[in-house]
Amino acid sequence: MMATDQIGYGVPPSLSAKVTGSFAYLTIRDRLPTILTKVIDTIHRNKNTFFEEYGEEGINAEKQTISLLSKLRNELQTDKPVLVLTDGLPDVECWNQYLQRQQKLQGEQESVSWFKSPWLYVECYMYRRIQEALWLNPPITDFDVFNEGKTQSFYESQQATMALCTFLEEIHKNMGKLSKNQLFEYFNKLFQVSLWGNKCDLSISAGQENSQKTSPIESLDSLRPFILVDDSGLVWSTLISSQRLEESGKHAAVRVDIVLDNAGFELATDLVLADFLVSSGLAQQIHFHGKSFPWFVSDVTANDFQWTIRQTMAANHKWMSKRGYEWQGYLKDGVWCYHDHPFWTQPHEFCDMATDAPDLYATLQEADLVLFKGDLNYRKLTGDRDWDHTVAFSSALRGFGPAPLCSLRTLKANVQVGLQPGQGEKLTSQDPNWMISGKYAIIQFYSPKSE
Repeated sequence: MMATDQIGYGVPPSLSAKVTGSFAYLTIRDRLPTILTKVIDTIHRNKNTFFEEYGEEGINAEKQTISLLSKLRNELQTDKPVLVLTDGLPDVECWNQYLQRQQKLQGEQESVSWFKSPWLYVECYMYRRIQEALWLNPPITDFDVFNEGKTQSFYESQQATMALCTFLEEIHKNMGKLSKNQLFEYFNKLFQVSLWGNKCDLSISAGQENSQKTSPIESLDSLRPFILVDDSGLVWSTLISSQRLEESGKHAAVRVDIVLDNAGFELATDLVLADFLVSSGLAQQIHFHGKSFPWFVSDVTANDFQWTIRQTMAANHKWMSKRGYEWQGYLKDGVWCYHDHPFWTQPHEFCDMATDAPDLYATLQEADLVLFKGDLNYRKLTGDRDWDHTVAFSSALRGFGPAPLCSLRTLKANVQVGLQPGQGEKLTSQDPNWMISGKYAIIQFYSPKSE
């Protein structure tokens, strides 16, 4: 399985659709065209809204955007060369340079194309091309083609969110009396809820309904056997050892960064976890990182983040509404803050971050702990390569380590490292789809300090 490529000796190749029947191949052949078809349909269904808002200009923009997206779908399905971006947005140069880099790696004999080039790259590129199609057609430039699915996921999971907010209220009532062990137990539960919240991913179900309808706390015991790597104890130790005194005798502010994945229920679980970290005193600052434009169907943008907090405030449920107002207060007081950086919506592996986005790397270095939510972040952490399952997580990170970090991910793509010898083989014999079904999960930790 290990192979040498031009990246370095002993580093396996990137996953791609070259292998017929592989998950990457099926994604590019079936799932991505389905997502594009839904995007085209969404834009078409909103034709009247565009007309009401912008008149004839809106109708023309709708037609032009659909024409560009239909062309994109055709390029994808017929394995055409990947094209340079032309919309003049600030990240264009970065994307076009990345295309040149891929061409160099691939050799000049054949063009970089949908089925021959790294799956991670072409999948990211598709979402950037959707953005280009909209951007080239004002006045519908800011239309979020994935908004309907994200809001639907939030509304359909409201019962589960209410149950979570009620659970958090109970913790708050007893916070002063909790022993360290009890605190650890609550931390574990909310950490696992945030982990399993990642099941609700609309890009994997190609935009099909995907929400949480049961009480998440009650499901945890039955889900525990499906956590293949559980480093939550190391995450807890990191938080505890970060509680330190400064020279002035004051407690240092512990900062946790959360690199978000999906809007809807998963974001609600992340906000509840962040609330617990602050209200328990385990952290004093939470920095959330989201996407600067709609991405991978259900990823969180600044609009989704603010909308979710407003909806929580407006909920017709005492404890849910109370949490919403609390969260708004955290943002106002600077206890929580939200950032987006163009690097999160680019195709780079995270080991490129220090070179290609040094400002973002420096930001993450200020954290005591960075939580990476979801599958795409895991693919970028590990380079989406054909690693042997027993390769250490630290090796697969290939030098990326701005701060102690933890991946919380339910498995929906065929890359997984850090397993015990024989564990991957055993899983394959029991359940051939274990890496892509979303049924299994990992809490995987790495600290540069321990090396």
